[in-house]
Amino acid sequence: MVFLKNNKVTVVLILTLTVVLFFLYNASVATSNELPIYNPSDINPELVAKSLQNKNENHIVSDFSLINQNGETITQENYKDKIYVTDFIFTRCLSICPIMTANMAVLQREFLKNDDIMFLSVSVTPDIDSVAILKQYATDKGVIDSRWNVTTGNKKHIYELARRSYFAAADQGDGGLQDFIHTPNFILVDKKKQIRGIYDGTEDATMLKLLKDIKTLIN
Repeated sequence: MVFLKNNKVTVVLILTLTVVLFFLYNASVATSNELPIYNPSDINPELVAKSLQNKNENHIVSDFSLINQNGETITQENYKDKIYVTDFIFTRCLSICPIMTANMAVLQREFLKNDDIMFLSVSVTPDIDSVAILKQYATDKGVIDSRWNVTTGNKKHIYELARRSYFAAADQGDGGLQDFIHTPNFILVDKKKQIRGIYDGTEDATMLKLLKDIKTLIN
């Protein structure tokens, strides 16, 4: 009887240990699959203002006010509790921008049934890219209005966002008349307005990684 009793205790201990190891393993896998949270200190210093380069925690993307392809004011409220991808383009660009926009359209199509995923394109030539021009551009590129805003706005505000908020472009220039940004970077932002990845929007390999990383955030 003692042997039987000890056997029962052993079985219970083994089952308990198995359950504990199972949860520890899954917790470990979940942790390893989590994406990093990017703060200024984690990013190429060339993309970060000197005053921010040593900041290693709590960076979130700034509030913004932009005008989309339908003439509507777009702010962070439109992206509240959303995962979204941002890029900086201009409609007259004949080099990297068509590739970037085509790749953004692929992402839009991939996550068409997931309302948690949105997209934001910001014109770096807002003086040229009027609402009417953006509307035609959006129509030509297959933009779905409810999921993807293609925007214009105040140039200094846009360049400040690109350089000090999303870290999409080199930190030089003042957003003035002669200032110009031309960057292939896509920025992945989570529901807490934290940067979770920066990707070359013209490269297939990095686009596949972005696709995978979005799915990781969803899960």
